[in-house]
Amino acid sequence: MTALLRSLHTAVPHTVLYQEEVRDVLAAQPGLSRLGTRLITAAFNASGIERRHTVVEEWQDGGRGTGSGAGTFFDPETGHILNPSTGVRNTVFTDHANDLYERAARGALGGCPDLGPEDVTHVITVSCTGFFSPGPDYQLVRRLGLAATTKRIHLGFMGCYAAIPALREAAALCEADPAAVVLVVSAELCTVHVRVANDQDTIVGASLFSDGAGAAIVTGENTEVSTGENTGKRGSAEGATAGGTGTGRTPALRLDGFATVLTPVGEEAMAWNIGDHGFEMILGTYVPHIIDEHITGALEPLLAAEPELAARPYTELEHWAIHPGGRSILDKVQARLELTDAQLEPARDTLRDYGNMSSATVLFVLQRILERAGEVGQDGQDGQGGAGTRAGTRAGSDGERVCAMAFGPGLTVESALMTLVG
Repeated sequence: MTALLRSLHTAVPHTVLYQEEVRDVLAAQPGLSRLGTRLITAAFNASGIERRHTVVEEWQDGGRGTGSGAGTFFDPETGHILNPSTGVRNTVFTDHANDLYERAARGALGGCPDLGPEDVTHVITVSCTGFFSPGPDYQLVRRLGLAATTKRIHLGFMGCYAAIPALREAAALCEADPAAVVLVVSAELCTVHVRVANDQDTIVGASLFSDGAGAAIVTGENTEVSTGENTGKRGSAEGATAGGTGTGRTPALRLDGFATVLTPVGEEAMAWNIGDHGFEMILGTYVPHIIDEHITGALEPLLAAEPELAARPYTELEHWAIHPGGRSILDKVQARLELTDAQLEPARDTLRDYGNMSSATVLFVLQRILERAGEVGQDGQDGQGGAGTRAGTRAGSDGERVCAMAFGPGLTVESALMTLVG
């Protein structure tokens, strides 16, 4: 049995950060060297990001916000960024993560009118930006009113690629059990780990990372579910739901295959460590070059099951959900695979509007692909799109293929091959 991603929903915190404001605040911090200041300006200006979202309200308006908890991360009187302990940062994560998990999950359930919380059999949660126990998998069971017998898995501290293994596990569960209904939710609060330093890794991380959550409902293609009222619709979220059922065209994604590849080099190029004052990112400047050199090799095992597809140019695979780890990564991927601007548009637009939300980001990219595929229904009228849908962009059609790829420590390349359905 083939698994189907039936619904996808995203959620972000309400506080918006504008890239130029954050750049100016960071560049004005005491203790920075002249080189550090120049690196901040260069990294922010070249990021391809216009705005991001954060749970840290005191960052709003360039640190002039008056959100609750002001003084934990920013001193509005001096304009100085503070350096709280890892414990304090993790408490902020714990205080805010559950709401994002819940909002994304309720939205995903809302995209399946024939499903309710009582139908969910498995929950898979993902995060690498904080820890608590009982964890988010447990909290979703309680908050959504799922059965106490719901099976739970949490994928922790894997990094930016972890949403794809979560979908792979969900697909395997549905293939093994035709009655399975799997809720997959990733939530990352990267901004709770922002700090000031002169080293390039810290500066690049501060210029890229942001907060957000994405959730998906995965079932077997012929799963029978209850026909009761969908209480999963309750609650609110800012993201748009793609997939599901309803009026207009509502595409879903058939999950055809997955692959994992470790590149032969790059173990020291990217890492995510726990320090005394937050989690610390190692992000070497040569990461885009490693991805450039090895991305075609990473695609080989994914496409091997379909020789006809593997023999075609990459541009003939219609949709690409590339994790926007940074502008230079997208540039390298596009050039190496000779993809069109339209094929990279969902990834670049996600980077521009949301930044890098670690593991949740590829779900935002997939959502944009689904929204655009649903823009034009069979009668030529607007379909059931959602937030971020643009008029005039190319609409997808039933049977078109989607390749998703994400990168993380190792270097690890996770990929998935999918098909638009409906």
